[in-house]
Amino acid sequence: MHLSFSQDIKSLLQRLAQQPLTLGHILAETSERGFSLVIALLVLPFLFPMPPGLTGPFGGACLILSLQMVLGRRSPWLPKKIANYQFPRAFAQIILHNLHRVTRVLEKIARPRLARIANNHWTWQLNGLCISWLTLLLILPIPFTNPIPTVAILLLAVATIESDGLLMCISYVFTALITLLFGFIGYALWLAPNLLPAIFSPG
Repeated sequence: MHLSFSQDIKSLLQRLAQQPLTLGHILAETSERGFSLVIALLVLPFLFPMPPGLTGPFGGACLILSLQMVLGRRSPWLPKKIANYQFPRAFAQIILHNLHRVTRVLEKIARPRLARIANNHWTWQLNGLCISWLTLLLILPIPFTNPIPTVAILLLAVATIESDGLLMCISYVFTALITLLFGFIGYALWLAPNLLPAIFSPG
């Protein structure tokens, strides 16, 4: 079974070999799926060490798209400056190849299931709300935590594209657990505000 998500990634890889890739082009070509596809592209680098200066723009664009989902929009929109952002070819190839590797894993667990949940109008908005919240957690300046909300966002993005209601429900549980984890971290830092600097200060 080949996911439409995998097919989208393959198409983008072929497109990248021919001409530069922008977020606007991806949104225009993938329509409603563009929400989740671009969100996946934007958050994937957070699984790995990020080049300086990209956390804010990538996180901001992801937040803009997910908030549109919360409002029930089905046609994605990005500010012109962000939509015209042109991925450096080498960086884009790294992102897409890594995303393709991730989809090979997701192919084994994602499939259309629980259609009444997956195709519900309110589910679309709930997915956007969860992604928005996870994005806010993602851009918090807490060392070594980026991959945690990133995994949940990727699961939600793929579940949305593939209409996998079961995977959505699993992602909701992950979102709740991640919220508890970050709440615990925040509480620990509130109790010991000097703990983090002490841990990461040079010996």
